[in-house]
Amino acid sequence: MGDRLKDKVAIVIGAGQTPGDTIGNGRAISVLFARQGARLFLVDRRLDSARQTQEIIAGDGGEALAFEADITRETDCKAVADACKKQFSRIDILVNNVGIGTGDGSPTRLGEEAWDNIFNTNLKGAFLTCKHVLPIMVEQEKGVILNISSIAAVCSAPILAYKASKAGLNALTHTIAMSYAKKGVRANAIMPGLMNTPMAIESIAKAAGVAKEELIKQRNAVVPLKGGMGDAWDTAYAALFLASDEAKFITGVALAVDGGQSARIG
Repeated sequence: MGDRLKDKVAIVIGAGQTPGDTIGNGRAISVLFARQGARLFLVDRRLDSARQTQEIIAGDGGEALAFEADITRETDCKAVADACKKQFSRIDILVNNVGIGTGDGSPTRLGEEAWDNIFNTNLKGAFLTCKHVLPIMVEQEKGVILNISSIAAVCSAPILAYKASKAGLNALTHTIAMSYAKKGVRANAIMPGLMNTPMAIESIAKAAGVAKEELIKQRNAVVPLKGGMGDAWDTAYAALFLASDEAKFITGVALAVDGGQSARIG
């Protein structure tokens, strides 16, 4: 246990995870934040999954509350902010860790419904959570927003809606950072690369009809850094740094956590 986030209150949107062999970004971030002294407000549309994260934190001796919400609905996003403020009296950190790509594809193959679903989840949801948490942070004159984006926002990718929505999330982050800097609120994005997480491996393997072991091998080969893919703890430790006072002079950045993949330019 540490104290890098001692007495901080953190909302993690997407604190549950897809079932699988490994840990997901939202759960890893939540557990690590709790181990560093934060009190967690765990939000997921699947309450049972958020409660599993809560149980892990409780087993470590940490404090957390699970809360069910669909962030594509503004009433739910307002309820998240109101309930966290009521429970913990403040909100120091907001982590938007939600992203889908179901039904995505090229411009001529992508359907309107899939486009809307991806944008509603990946971008509209982050906008709505920020909309209702920011007034609380402004009143406190301090706060940190972390948006989990993707290197797809800046790299070539054949998934149009996912790429565009994550690029939009980077732009949202930058706008918030510049608009609220004088009010003491920092906003940064993290762009994970190829990660060995349940959403990446189990979901893609099932959709593509390939064995998980083969998919892992293929993805490892793409990463420049020795060792292949990263994992959710890599994302979590980047989030911990940006959420902590160690990063008090950092705002408006989009940090790639990708083993050098996005550095392949030219």
